[in-house]
Amino acid sequence: MQQLDMVFGALGDGTRRAILARLAEGETPLAAVADPFDMSLTAVSKHVRTLSEAGLVSVTKRGRTRYCRLEPVAMQQAAEWLNEYRVFWENQLGSLEAYLSEDKT
Repeated sequence: MQQLDMVFGALGDGTRRAILARLAEGETPLAAVADPFDMSLTAVSKHVRTLSEAGLVSVTKRGRTRYCRLEPVAMQQAAEWLNEYRVFWENQLGSLEAYLSEDKT
């Protein structure tokens, strides 16, 4: 559960979600990840570190350049956890709909 907490914590920030969306296009140098954001490379690096600690991103260094890559396993685990509750709520809402549709006369 601690890993799941880290994933949801990392996903709770809009900048980090935007970084993940960018990395969904493929492996990208850190400097290119930072380009669209109005913040320093150091600030973007901190966001990437948070994503990396949550297992959502891996960072490899080749020469002087650090490359970031999306790691889908942690996201898949979060999606599976959410799916369990989706099924629950769909059943609850289905029951509510049936109740509200009943003829009350």
